[in-house]
Amino acid sequence: MKAADSAKGDAGSGGPGAARPGAANALAGEPSAYLRQHADNPVHWRPFGDEAFGFAAQRDVPVFLSIGYAACHWCHVMAHESFEDQATADFLNANFVAIKVDREERPDVDAVYMAATQAISGEGGWPMSVFLMPDGRAFHAGTYFPPRPMPGRPSFRQVLEAVREAWVERRGGVEQNAETLARGMAETQLAAVVQLTGLPDPVDAGLLSEAVRVLARSEDQNHGGFGTAPKFPPSPILEFLIRHAAAVSETADVAKDMAGRTLAAMARSALFDQLDGGFARYSVTRDWSVPHFEKMLYDNAQLLRAYVHWVRLGGDAVYTAGEAADVASRTADWLIASLGLAVHTAGSDEGPGQGEGRGLEAGQVEAFASSLDADTVVDGRHLEGASYLWTPEELLHVLGPDDGPAVARLMNVRAEGTVTPAASPLHPGRRSDDAGQLLWDRARPRLLAARSARPQPARDDKVVAGWNGLALAALAEAGAVLDRPGLVAAAERTAAYLERVHWQPPRAGDQGTEPGTLVRVSHGGRAKGIGGLLEDYAFCADGLLALYGVTGRDRWYRLAEDILQAACQRFAADGTLVDTTGESSQVFNAQGQRAGLEPFDTATPSGAAAFAGALLGHAALSGSSDHRVMAANILSLLPALATRAPRAAGWLLATAQAALAGPVEAAVVGPAGSARAELHHALMMSASPGLVVAVASDAGVPAADAAPPAVPLLEGRTAAPDGSPQVYLCRGMVCERPVASVAELLERLAAMAG
Repeated sequence: MKAADSAKGDAGSGGPGAARPGAANALAGEPSAYLRQHADNPVHWRPFGDEAFGFAAQRDVPVFLSIGYAACHWCHVMAHESFEDQATADFLNANFVAIKVDREERPDVDAVYMAATQAISGEGGWPMSVFLMPDGRAFHAGTYFPPRPMPGRPSFRQVLEAVREAWVERRGGVEQNAETLARGMAETQLAAVVQLTGLPDPVDAGLLSEAVRVLARSEDQNHGGFGTAPKFPPSPILEFLIRHAAAVSETADVAKDMAGRTLAAMARSALFDQLDGGFARYSVTRDWSVPHFEKMLYDNAQLLRAYVHWVRLGGDAVYTAGEAADVASRTADWLIASLGLAVHTAGSDEGPGQGEGRGLEAGQVEAFASSLDADTVVDGRHLEGASYLWTPEELLHVLGPDDGPAVARLMNVRAEGTVTPAASPLHPGRRSDDAGQLLWDRARPRLLAARSARPQPARDDKVVAGWNGLALAALAEAGAVLDRPGLVAAAERTAAYLERVHWQPPRAGDQGTEPGTLVRVSHGGRAKGIGGLLEDYAFCADGLLALYGVTGRDRWYRLAEDILQAACQRFAADGTLVDTTGESSQVFNAQGQRAGLEPFDTATPSGAAAFAGALLGHAALSGSSDHRVMAANILSLLPALATRAPRAAGWLLATAQAALAGPVEAAVVGPAGSARAELHHALMMSASPGLVVAVASDAGVPAADAAPPAVPLLEGRTAAPDGSPQVYLCRGMVCERPVASVAELLERLAAMAG
């Protein structure tokens, strides 16, 4: 066709669209592992920024924007099929400026162009392929494009040729499409505006119960979770269901049953690594039997916390607290050993190489890497899940003629594989009986040793501030509930790393004191790139408040307070809430020059919902009416979402459940020792929704002239008349009479839940 013929003449010919001399792939020096994966492509990739877009404007060519992440299987597939192909690269270089984006480093870029992709194509995912004007506005988009046409999907080369033809022959239409889409994006952004002043209506308990009923209608009761395939772990929804089950309502039992079925199904499936612990990103089947094998920090941090909270709730007959504690403990161990980074030993910008420095112990970890790849490179080929798959013959070889076939039956490994024609992941699919458990306890160490000798998936060693905030909250609470102080210590070192590397404290400037800045990403102990987004500030603040509740260290409370204050100044300065602060003019143009707010959860809680939760927790400790009002105003989003889209509003629902409970505030005072530790431990084991805990310093009874405590909830709270420790239980800083025994404390907590 004409576009193809014209393209042949322009590729490398010096025509209007030809690449300028000296243009080359510019990704080799980038710290992102994902960008460096593409540094040897013949495509002349550039990182996202003004230089790349300016180059496109200078050449008068469109931008081809490719977004993915290091652990993404289909990103590797498209790279091998298209970006490593010289002919395809020549056409791209001649007619486009090609930009690569790591979605985990630039979620602001990913979010706006994902919305554009969904609006244009009706689908979303990674790799994301978007065509832009040189000012950043999108006009055409899709996801994965194959090297040859497939039913319902053109080849990548066909897409490139069609876009180039439209750019050359119908520029006015391209411009109109871009402008129409940008205006539509602006209208969509305005749909989620939150005014942070005024007094909204209180949380409606009936609305939360109705959300549970709506969720129940989409639950897969046979296999756990919600909907059909593909099936993702519903982490924010699990937090809501567990909190709802801990309160008194007509739907509490329904919520508990749903949470228990999902937690049990995931833990007994191939989604959970039965050998080494940790959860995969999602399952391509509704019964969780065939995972998409990448393992993400954000998934495992959220799920660790959910399983720990199920332990606190007490479990049920379908899924016991003991089973959940085992899964939580193994997930924490996997986080430490497989994603833990001893970053102080890395002197280069890149830090430890991918796959290096694994197998750390809790005492060595300072921060957490982002992910393990879905693929394993075997003999130069990317093979999805290769590290995790087994054949009956391999089990027989490792375990012998008695245990090998028995484990194959136990783990549903059959002659016909579920991932390849012969190989499957380990998928028990049910609770093991005593004999099965004995068999598995005997076989597991041998299989793990055999698997460890295989090639392993690459690790993306970048440290993302917000995801490390999720991890430190989960590890702190896991350490307290599972009685594993090493996990608490690892959480503290992670918090110290965030403070040292990612946090830039407020400083005096020409216009007064400038707010502190939380940098989103670091590599090898050095922070680089954009400032954090709302979610980074919110996840870190929430994690630090959780860590304070476990440790009682004022340092973490003060840091959380500083981060929240900076977030208020950055993301709510004009009385409305936004997710970003204009890190890119191109992103701003793409969304119709309107700042946006995403109210829905994605793989992680929405920044707005997490911010509301952190504000509510801080208000409970500090008495800040401003923060409580801000949280309540964010929760005013709930009536429009709770029954229409509860599966995408889990963290907002969980925060509303905490607000409905008060949340309960607990001030632990009196001298340190076993008696105070028992009271504190009872609070850590409480499932009260959103419970916040303040712990007095170890100094015991303060002197009359002592400075007020760092945490206002502790102010005026004293030890018992005989000097023994006690706990004040409060709501809105209004406290009941203090209690001095664990039995009385539990009785009062139960009464307050009613």
